[in-house]
Amino acid sequence: MTAISQAAKPPAHDTEAVMSAGKRRRQLVAASIGNVLEYYDFVVYAFLASTIATKFFPSENEVAALLASFAAFGVGFLARPLGGAIIGRIGDKRGRKIALLITIFGMAVGTVGIGILPSYQSIGILAPILLVAMRLIQGLAAGGEWGGATAFIIESAPEGRRGLFGGIGQASIASASLLGSLVVAIVAGIFTPEQMNDWAWRVPFLLGAILVPVGFYMRRNIEETPAFTAAQAEPAARSHDLGSPLVLMAKAFGFTIIWTVSYYIMLNYMPTFLTKHAGISQSQALWGNSIALVVLVATTPLFGALSDRIGRKPLLLACCVAFVVLPYPLFQVILASPSLVTIVAIQIVFNLFIAAFSGAGPAALSELFPTHSRTTLMSVGYSVSVAIFGGFAPFIATWLIGATGSPISPTYYLILAGIVSAVVIWNFRETAHERLR
Repeated sequence: MTAISQAAKPPAHDTEAVMSAGKRRRQLVAASIGNVLEYYDFVVYAFLASTIATKFFPSENEVAALLASFAAFGVGFLARPLGGAIIGRIGDKRGRKIALLITIFGMAVGTVGIGILPSYQSIGILAPILLVAMRLIQGLAAGGEWGGATAFIIESAPEGRRGLFGGIGQASIASASLLGSLVVAIVAGIFTPEQMNDWAWRVPFLLGAILVPVGFYMRRNIEETPAFTAAQAEPAARSHDLGSPLVLMAKAFGFTIIWTVSYYIMLNYMPTFLTKHAGISQSQALWGNSIALVVLVATTPLFGALSDRIGRKPLLLACCVAFVVLPYPLFQVILASPSLVTIVAIQIVFNLFIAAFSGAGPAALSELFPTHSRTTLMSVGYSVSVAIFGGFAPFIATWLIGATGSPISPTYYLILAGIVSAVVIWNFRETAHERLR
């Protein structure tokens, strides 16, 4: 090996050599528990969108109120690119650790804030304004969270196991969806519909505050990643051959489209879709969603480990193809035979493909960027895509159904997203067996 190639692979990036297995586990747990808090509130909001619509956006038109509620959900995503740019920059300049502390504090403020906000009936127009403000705070925090936590996890992983570590980190996000689904299902089962509409809808938001001190303590006591520490002593020019920042962010943008659309349609919007168009109760929809989410959480790390062996692209492309081919016929089955068993089986199928993407995705995206600017560029590229295509996915799905009169119309959104991301990923180079730069 030449001196030049040796220089391109600095020994300091060998996390196996500079971090013990115990430290790597602590790094992984600290990042993951923060992920759970960060995304718990986002999914709880989506699951309670119908109730929130009546409390903050009263209207004689039920569809208009629901659209307003989902629009407020989407506003939080509009703030994510800004949060990704600001907090990502802090992560690249000051360290991953301080960025992760900022994000967990911001999400805590937003989560508790929504849980204690007075309703429209109490304070009038100020209620939806404050709700949007809380969503913006959450969006800023979440914009820095995904890129910061993912970079932290991937940079802490030993060589040859970045897919596994990234898959575990992503499974923690799916765990937030599972936790949110279970909490709302349990609360909806304990309290009457009248109590849920009156005050019990606040309980899931307030319960999220329990995770704050645990996550903050763990993140306060983590170390910087070996890759970040090594990068501080190296010239940034070394990794410029990976591509210009704008090109890299554009790749991350296209890469993320199917990931975020499938995630927010199949996991967050699905319970609302099932209660309105498949005729099952909110409790049944949430329990069914929870069962399918267990499969997602359990299999995402397995697919991440598989991507370490066979590469990232086969799994990523398989997900894209699945969401081009399967949504239309399977949604037809749901609408024609809306039994809980059939619905759960179909959700599990979709979740397996989401798990394949979520297992390989974090490592594949992290490997696209140089360490010097990984958090900033990855956060911005990812967050812009999520803001446009994911945050407004429930809104777009609801609008499509209202505009076309057909409950099957959200599948067109999934199909288009799968085609676009497949084209982008097809042109990626395989990075599973390369070292981070």
